[in-house]
Amino acid sequence: MSVPVRLAVLASGSGSNAVAILRHFQFSKDVEVAFVGCNHPSDKAAIYERTRPYGLETEFFSTQDLNEGQLLNTLRERKIGWVALAGFLVRIPLDFVHAFADRMLNVHPSLLPKFGGKGMFGMNVHKAVIEAGESESGMTVHWVNGQYDEGAIVFQAACAVNAEDSPEALAARVLQLEHTYYPRAIAACIAAVSN
Repeated sequence: MSVPVRLAVLASGSGSNAVAILRHFQFSKDVEVAFVGCNHPSDKAAIYERTRPYGLETEFFSTQDLNEGQLLNTLRERKIGWVALAGFLVRIPLDFVHAFADRMLNVHPSLLPKFGGKGMFGMNVHKAVIEAGESESGMTVHWVNGQYDEGAIVFQAACAVNAEDSPEALAARVLQLEHTYYPRAIAACIAAVSN
């Protein structure tokens, strides 16, 4: 019997993608979500309450912990093999990227390379898509390489942008795509590397 891959999920906010990942792997024999971390304190992020039903306490870490290597040391001590960024809004330091080379994924709420890069997160992305008159948007799963949203694309899923869409309405449709496809993309990447 093989040992499951230990996955860490890093988030910055509500944790809806983290919960989708937890739900997807809840009964998996191949992947265990072994760490959920958030860089905002519990009074500022809903993720802390959302992960408890899955038997995991979300752990707080500061940006300083990330940048100075404490988070990387924690993940090494816990034998984490893969990292999934789920709405994580801080640039990953290069030593962290190198430690998880080809084993760290991110989800972005647009069809990259459009509407990516610094400052392109959350509603900023959806407002920009609508203002540009795009006919479709979607989500992208990509490898993390140390630059905002520039890693090689693993998977994309699209949805229409309707003439009457508000940024919030578009965001809701894109988020549903993320919840559906991000966990599957993680599983497929882990399986491809493991085989």
